[in-house]
Amino acid sequence: MSASAAASPSSERRERVRIPVSGMTCAACQARVQRALAEQPGVSDASVNLMMETAAVTYDPSIATPEGLVHAIRDTGYGAELPVDELSPLEEQEARDRAQQAELDALTRKAIASGIAVAVAWTVSMMHVSARPYVLLALALLVMAWAGRHIFVRAFTSLTHHSADMNTLIAAGTGAAFVYSLIATFAPRVFTANGVAPDLYYESVVIIIALVLAGNVMESRAKRRTSGALRALVDLQPATARIVRDDAEINVPVSSVQAGDVLLVRPGERIPVDGEVVSGNSAVDESMLTGESMPVEKGAGDRVIGATINRTGAFRYRAANLGADSVLARIVRLMRDAQSSRAPIQALADRVSSVFVPVVISLSVATFVIWFVTAHAAGGTPGTAFVRAFAVAVAVLIIACPCAMGLAVPTAVMVATGRGAEVGVLIKGGEALQRVGDVTAVVLDKTGTITEGSPEVTDIFVAPSSTRDENELLALAASLESQSEHPLADAIVRRASERSLARTEVESFASVTGRGATGVAGGVALEIGNAALMADWSVDVSPLASRASALASDGKTTVYVAANGALAGLIAVADPIRATSRAAIQRLRGMGLAVVMLTGDDERTAQSIARSVGIERVVAGVLPEGKVAEIVRLQREGAVVAMVGDGINDAPALAQADVGMAMGTGAAIATEAGDVVLMRSDLGAAAQAIELSRRTMRTMKQNLFWAFVYNVIGIPVAAGVLYPAFGILLTPVIASAAMAFSSFSVVTNSLRLKRANLS
Repeated sequence: MSASAAASPSSERRERVRIPVSGMTCAACQARVQRALAEQPGVSDASVNLMMETAAVTYDPSIATPEGLVHAIRDTGYGAELPVDELSPLEEQEARDRAQQAELDALTRKAIASGIAVAVAWTVSMMHVSARPYVLLALALLVMAWAGRHIFVRAFTSLTHHSADMNTLIAAGTGAAFVYSLIATFAPRVFTANGVAPDLYYESVVIIIALVLAGNVMESRAKRRTSGALRALVDLQPATARIVRDDAEINVPVSSVQAGDVLLVRPGERIPVDGEVVSGNSAVDESMLTGESMPVEKGAGDRVIGATINRTGAFRYRAANLGADSVLARIVRLMRDAQSSRAPIQALADRVSSVFVPVVISLSVATFVIWFVTAHAAGGTPGTAFVRAFAVAVAVLIIACPCAMGLAVPTAVMVATGRGAEVGVLIKGGEALQRVGDVTAVVLDKTGTITEGSPEVTDIFVAPSSTRDENELLALAASLESQSEHPLADAIVRRASERSLARTEVESFASVTGRGATGVAGGVALEIGNAALMADWSVDVSPLASRASALASDGKTTVYVAANGALAGLIAVADPIRATSRAAIQRLRGMGLAVVMLTGDDERTAQSIARSVGIERVVAGVLPEGKVAEIVRLQREGAVVAMVGDGINDAPALAQADVGMAMGTGAAIATEAGDVVLMRSDLGAAAQAIELSRRTMRTMKQNLFWAFVYNVIGIPVAAGVLYPAFGILLTPVIASAAMAFSSFSVVTNSLRLKRANLS
């Protein structure tokens, strides 16, 4: 979008709609629908996915409407319907699965029937009876009118819209063979008068359509396998829930559960919906969300997530976040949107596909002319030249199906996003998936990323001049820090609670970003934070400065406490390093990536943590805007930067980075902060995301290479370039088999990502 458009008032109003599209069979179809949508007024982005059979469109609602977009798709000759708003992502996926299965069943029936017709045609062809041509004609008509009817209908529809696609190539080839055979059946003298035997191609028509349908069946089955991860997620939700009402247990459909209902879950059962534990204790297997096999302890007040498995004790919990707001539904929506998106590398296939079919038809015509002229010049009769030229031209039409190009990228995106979800990595779309693989530098936040993010108070020191004891100092600090959401504040409040210290009323509170907090508690003016905050308030920290320095050398964060303008004490807090951080960082470095730690903590603490995990480059004492500036500096040095943070405090840095990776738990899975959501709090997931992206990009390039090479080699061979030297020609039947295999091989290659070892 241009700068002027970006500045316009209407550009600030953007809505997104996903429209189901039917009838697309190849890259040319996809490219035509996408081009038609992109040309609509008010549309800022259009992404059409052949595998998902959807169009995701971002538009200005003051200019465009979903109804108008549907009409634009229909004008291209393809089917489109408005999405059903009341369906949740889970229900929508179930409906899509049913539609896919119905399509597969229909194709399978047609392929089997066509296969039987092939066997009958071969048998009849070997029989020397007068009725043979008419039996073959009847078989060909049956296959064309029923099993292959959709091919000819879609080809005709494309022509009425002045376009062409895969169906055009197949229909033109088989249609020409059928008409040729029809003339040979009812007007054989047209050929015999020219010294040419009136050969019949009915069996070729039947075989070609049967092979095309067999390829469609294999492709459809492979498509279902690529969306298996989504289907598996949907299948995780239990059908019923056990609600407790008036001390009675009632089994009801999950769809009947309402917010606030109290549910009972016994050991071994799946948790029906999201909620909060009200009584009982258990350990819950959340591996379906996080990829982490270790169960998580749950007690009163803890969040539980629908579709996870209760392993040990029974508990009761109150339902919340139902339907489309549930964690499972949000994951399905995120994965669905990711799989519907396009990787930038797809643009190459789109550019070729947009002109591919017209070029192939032109090549087929040119092939016919060259063969006809050459055969005639070599002494053949016009009839003989025509028959040979006709067969070669049909082979060119059929072998050049652009299906493989259309499937090369979206199949890899679908399988990769599904594989990522299995290991606790959600990648938000094809563009993000491609960018992750280009990363050269990984920037890590410290708190909650390298460390556990749950600091604990380790030391408390009272200033020599203070009259308060340790507990009084802690109670004062906890009173003010109870108003803060910072992890260090939480550690101080928790320690005071553990000691059962009474907190005083907070009269005022102010958070100072990157420094600490100030306010009044119990009539005492307090400043709690780092040395920079103390300097702002002219508080002399020298009595405890050496102590703070020693603590910092041990990797502890020190918090000064000032009361009524005088130093009152020092509290040391340590945030334990995650057990997996060192190994994950070593793996990132082993992948050739530069690793940088950014933190608002002081230099000594940061350096101590960095030494422990093997990080050499540390930037400490930076505010959120400082983290952004550091990422900009790395980008100016030529690095492609991935930022790994908690997705909230690090949101500006995540947004600035080329790739933002938000670490979180299952309960916060739908964060919008990053391009990648790491569902388990483990840096190893970041390494897995990068490895997955690299493998996926290799697979995409392999797919595109073979899709292009297949046509680069196949079309000339079908046209007869090897015939003068080796006498090799492809019959239309062999060409159709090769065409079917090309699409199947591309999808199968993508499916290898399902077994990718990302450890």
